[in-house]
Order: sequence, then structure tokens, then C-alpha cells
Amino acid sequence: MSLFPEMDQPDQAARLAPRLKRLAEAGIYFGTSSWKYPGWLGSIYDEDRYRTRGKFSQKKFDESCLPEYAQTFPTVCGDFAFYQFPTEEYWARLFAQTPRDFLFGLKVPEEITVATWPKHARYGNRAGEPNNHFLDANTFNRFFAEPLRKHRKQVGPLIFEFGTFNKSTFPRPDDFQARLEPFLAALPDGFRYAVELRNPEFLKPGYLDLLKSQNVAHVFNAWTRMPSLDEQVQIPEAFTADFSVVRALLRKGRAYDDAVKTFEPYQKIVEPNDETRAGMVEIVNGARKRKIPAFLFVNNRLEGNAPGTIEAVTEDLENRRW
Repeated sequence: MSLFPEMDQPDQAARLAPRLKRLAEAGIYFGTSSWKYPGWLGSIYDEDRYRTRGKFSQKKFDESCLPEYAQTFPTVCGDFAFYQFPTEEYWARLFAQTPRDFLFGLKVPEEITVATWPKHARYGNRAGEPNNHFLDANTFNRFFAEPLRKHRKQVGPLIFEFGTFNKSTFPRPDDFQARLEPFLAALPDGFRYAVELRNPEFLKPGYLDLLKSQNVAHVFNAWTRMPSLDEQVQIPEAFTADFSVVRALLRKGRAYDDAVKTFEPYQKIVEPNDETRAGMVEIVNGARKRKIPAFLFVNNRLEGNAPGTIEAVTEDLENRRW
């Protein structure tokens, strides 16, 4: 007996599910950045499932909506992992909630990717101090990769997201590459790795050659200070691995906080982003030609509603007879 019986789906979920399944069978995985959004009730989620004593329960929703998400989408980007090293028990509970062919893209904890701790109250005494575990392969392997290893068949790309570095940290792009190279070379086998930059000046041939030498994917990211997705796709050297990763996060030039204010509660598309949509279509077409998998993660802050963006892009792909 299946642990994941068929559920009655809201209209948008019912439209998306078979299309995304066909794409996933061809190695094209569309998903969202995280999944706990009440704004998707009635479109992706059936609100009746999350009622307690006749009222919607945020707690029940947060704890139990992942299986319903997985009825529609074949993958998700687990942004939560950026802020912690999850325990083995946590991983076991998480992976048990989805079918065995569901894939989690995961952001690697900031403990590995932050050079200097931000000056924010959340970081306590560490705020403003150097991070001793920055690009430490031993810390990554011991506290992140090894606890994940038993679940690796359900793990998609592991994403090293680097925030914008200032000149005092890395005066030149070559300085970042020199620090990154031995780290990538020391990573354990058995996982797909991807690197996401927020410094456009780092996106140079030497950096891309370094990623290619280790079969690490450049993350095509739509972000405030990065070239738009359709511009990044025009860099042939940016396809650095035998898989591709997209993170469609923000319109170029827009700050994250402004996007939150503009788009919450993420119930509908407010502002279509043609450049990012076109870039995603090109990346899918390129992956198909190269016969490699592609993971495309869409954020609510791009257009206002990630499932709506995914529906529009995948409809375009089907109309083009991808």
C-alpha cells in the first residue's frame, strides 16, 4: 500500500502535476524555493487538510504540507538548510515525507559559505567576526555531507550560495578562485555540487574553467546584481557540469525586501519577468540537446507566485514542442 495515496488536487496543481511529471521523466526538474506558503492555498494546497477545529492551522500546515507539495512538484530547493546543520533525525523525517523519486536541492549552510559573519543581532557575539569554517571541506563533510549520504538518491544539487563579497575580503576575482579551488577539490564524491555567485565581476573564464574542471555547476541565478538569466545563458562557458541548475530569485536591480513588500502573500503573478522566463526556456533546451538533467528552482519574489511562473514557463515549453 502506497504511503502517498492520490489526493484530490486544486485546479492549478491538477494542471501542473502531469506536465511536471513528463518533464521530470525527461530529466527536467521544476520546483520552488521552499514550500510553506499559505498563499498557495486553493491553488496548490487544499486548505481543508490543514484545519483544526474548523480553522486553518499554520502549525499543521508547516508540519504536514510537504507530501501534498510532492504530489505536484518533482523537486524543491531546501533554503532552510542555509541556516543550520540539520541532524540525522531531521533528515530522516524530511525524506520520509516524499516519494523516493522526489529530489531535494539543498542550500549548503552559511557556516561554509560566509567569510565574515554579518553585523546582525541574529549572530550574537559572532557578528562582524571572521568565520573560521569558511570553505572548510572537513566541516562540510562531517556535519553536512555525511549525515546526508544515506539519502543521496533523493538529493539533487547541493548549492553553495555566496553572498556579495566586498573588496576587503577578495580584492580580485583571482583571490576568490584561489580560495575556492582547493575546497572544491576536497569535496566528497557522491553528490552534485553547484556554486551560486552574487559578484558579477567574478563571472569570468578562469572561474568557469575551475568549476568545469571539478564538474561543479554554475548556478544560473536571477538576482539583484547579477546579469539577467537570458544574458548568463549566452555565455557558453557557463555550462560547466553534466547537469544545470537555475535559481530564479529576483528581477535584476530589485532588492529582496522590496520584492517581499511588492508580492506578499504570493497568491498570484503580479509582474511577469520575460527575461528570466526566456532564460529558463533556453537552459531547458540546452539541457535537452546535451542530454543532461536540469534543476530549475523558482522563487515567489521573482514575479509574485512561483507556481504561476512555473506554469507559464512549462506551458511555453510544451507549445514549442520541447
